Amino acid sequence: MTPNGKFITTRTPLRVSFAGGGTDLPEFYEKGYGAVFSTAIDKHLYVTVKPLSPIYGTNYRLNYSQSEQADCIDDIENAIARECLRLVDVEPPIYIGTVADLPAFSGLGSSSSFAVGLLHALHAYRGERISSGHIAEEAAHVEIEVLKRPMGKQDHFAAAFGGLNYIRFRNDGGVSIEPQNIDAGKVAKLFDNVLLFWTGLHRDSSEVLCEQRQNVDDRTDELEAMRDQAMSLRDVVSNGFCIKQFGTLLDEGWALKQKLASSITNDRISGWYRRAKEAGAIGGKLCGAGGGGFLLFVAEQDRHDHIRDALSDLTGVDIGYEPQGSSVLVTVAD
Repeated sequence: MTPNGKFITTRTPLRVSFAGGGTDLPEFYEKGYGAVFSTAIDKHLYVTVKPLSPIYGTNYRLNYSQSEQADCIDDIENAIARECLRLVDVEPPIYIGTVADLPAFSGLGSSSSFAVGLLHALHAYRGERISSGHIAEEAAHVEIEVLKRPMGKQDHFAAAFGGLNYIRFRNDGGVSIEPQNIDAGKVAKLFDNVLLFWTGLHRDSSEVLCEQRQNVDDRTDELEAMRDQAMSLRDVVSNGFCIKQFGTLLDEGWALKQKLASSITNDRISGWYRRAKEAGAIGGKLCGAGGGGFLLFVAEQDRHDHIRDALSDLTGVDIGYEPQGSSVLVTVAD
């Protein structure tokens, strides 16, 4: 198909999930419902799609953490790129490039942001305007149904919609997203009391999530409590944001999360968490499925320096609120 736009760049946010992670797995929500409370953050993944010069002598050229080129879709090694190109037909030769503000395998939903951002770019390259919900469902289809990854849908919807959301997963597979339309002061207060630290531990979430899926029936009580915490956090934020309540719920959620699989934490992660609590953190969690990535803490601002000192062997990352979901930044027409 001949595209209407010849150079597209999309920007898609990463996300922090505060509560409910794991209840978006179908093994759980198909027996009732699941729910998460999460926010998009001002760290992004950028995807560029443009025609590829015939000088390269190939149909597909991709640049991400590595470079590859292929003559047919079947030969593309990047699984998400390959299946997105199968789903959204574009005429080769074509170039796809991506760059992110933060590392992959970090617990911030980067693979789903890539899927959402690439599908958004491919549709825009074809001259198509697609809704956020449609893009999220397509991205979830690629990762969950086509690639058979042991994950839920929360990351795809967080990336596509942006903002601060209470997301509910119905037993029929449908998703309801409830944007939190709260004033800027409450959002600023939330982010002013959040600290994020990079552990330096890269991990593939598949192993952790596979174990979680196998343990769902044995961990129903914990998962139901985590699901209910998503609503509790929504209420805390909408009712004025009490930092102590918010942090305490995160701390309780982290204790529950560790029961879902054996590889969610380890001695190093537990040690960092303990040191942060001793330095004044009210609560926190490891972002994503577990095993590595980013540690998130909630604390009064006068304790932030103490916590940074206690975790001086980790790298702190400043984050802010991102109200916008995946968007097209650049369109250069024929």
